[in-house]
Amino acid sequence: MLNRPQVTLVKVGGKIVEDKSKLTKLLTDFVKIDGYKVLIHGGGRLATQLAEKLDVETQMVNGRRITSDEMLDVVTMVYGGLINKNIVARLQAEGVNSLGFTGADANCILSEKRPVKEIDYGWAGDVKKVDITAISSLLKKNIVPVMAPLTHDGKGHLLNTNADTIASELAKALSSDFEVKLVYCFEKEGVLRSIDDESSVIKILNYTLYKECIMQGIIDGGMIPKLDNAFAAIECGVKEVVITKSTAIGDLSRGTRITA
Repeated sequence: MLNRPQVTLVKVGGKIVEDKSKLTKLLTDFVKIDGYKVLIHGGGRLATQLAEKLDVETQMVNGRRITSDEMLDVVTMVYGGLINKNIVARLQAEGVNSLGFTGADANCILSEKRPVKEIDYGWAGDVKKVDITAISSLLKKNIVPVMAPLTHDGKGHLLNTNADTIASELAKALSSDFEVKLVYCFEKEGVLRSIDDESSVIKILNYTLYKECIMQGIIDGGMIPKLDNAFAAIECGVKEVVITKSTAIGDLSRGTRITA
C-alpha cells in the first residue's frame, strides 16, 4: 500500500484564542508542523463577553451553551468572523496561506439541530455528515483550512457545534485519504491525575484506564466529552490523538497519548 499523505489537525480552545501571547506562540509552532495541517478553534468566552455587551443573556447547562436566536447571531459573529478571520490574517503574516471556514462553507459539515429532551439547547448542532472534498482540495494546494465551530442543517440555518466534536469528525473523515494526527491543545500539560499537579500527566491513556479514571473522579467535567471524541477518532482510523498544552504542539512526546 502506498504511503498516504500526512495531515495534522490542531484544535485550540477559547482560553488560548483570547490570550494574544499564547495564541502567538501556538501559531508560531503550528506554522512549523510538517505536512498538511488544519486548525480548528473555539472561542466561547469571547462570545460570552460580546453577548454581555449586546445585552444577550448567556445560559449554560452542564458546560454547554443554550443557543437562542440572539446567541446564534453572537456566536456567528465571534466564531465565524472575529476569531476566525484574525487567525487567518495572522497565519498569512507568517507566510502560511490559509482560508477561514465554517461547516456551511462548501457543505463540508452537515448537522442536525439537537433534539429537545430534558433540555432545549436551541440552535446547537450534532454532526451528521462530513464532506472532505473541498478541504482535501485546499490541503493539496497547500492552503490551510481554519475551521470555526459552526455547521449547518441544509435548511438554511447555522448551528453552534462543539469544536472538539468538529475536530474529531473532521479527523475521522480525513482518515479515509490521509494519515491523520489529531492534537487537542489547551492550558494544561495533558490529562492529569491531579488537576493541581502539572507533573501528574497520564502519558498513555487507553479506554480501560479512561473508564477507571472516570469512576475514581480523576477525570470529570469538560474533559469527558473531549476524551470521548478522542477515542471515537482512534476507533475510526485516526492514527494518533494527543492532548497537550498549547505551548507543546511542537513536541508531541509531551502530553497524553490516546490509544485503543
